[in-house]
Amino acid sequence: KPASGSGHPVVVVCQEIFGIHEYIKDTCRRLAKAGYLAVAPDYYFRQGDPSKAADVQGALAVANKKPDAELLADLDATARWATTTDGGNAQKLGVTGFCRGGRATWMFNSHNAGLKAAVAWYGPVAGQANELTPKFPIDLVASMKAPILGLYGAADTGIPNETVQRMEAAMKAAGKTV
Repeated sequence: KPASGSGHPVVVVCQEIFGIHEYIKDTCRRLAKAGYLAVAPDYYFRQGDPSKAADVQGALAVANKKPDAELLADLDATARWATTTDGGNAQKLGVTGFCRGGRATWMFNSHNAGLKAAVAWYGPVAGQANELTPKFPIDLVASMKAPILGLYGAADTGIPNETVQRMEAAMKAAGKTV
């Protein structure tokens, strides 16, 4: 958080599958220097430590064990902590996330009515539903709460462009700010 003052806008920073590594920590530091209380919850701690995985498949194995219901409860708890215990401003709550954290950003935007802004950095918006992830952002367009900026690269083969285009069209058709 900034070195002084209180009532700072809050940004919840959602990690990708690799855990709370230096880039995520630096993102929080940079946001704090810009005047935000930024917090990156370690929401994979119940499933394991993805930062200790030997490779991408190992980190993905940890991340894939995280149920959406638990993820959203963890993000709610993080926002509640930041806006009650650590002096953040609940009226200025935002979320951002990278890759799998981008998906978490979309999901939290469909869940938390207190959000004022969201920025998803290349998170999947569609996929194969299962018991732990029963819905994807494309299924939740009608319940999106805050304006969201989705940052995706046309040459990025990890997130199919077609799914991003469908999400953008669905958001616009629903009258959502994207």
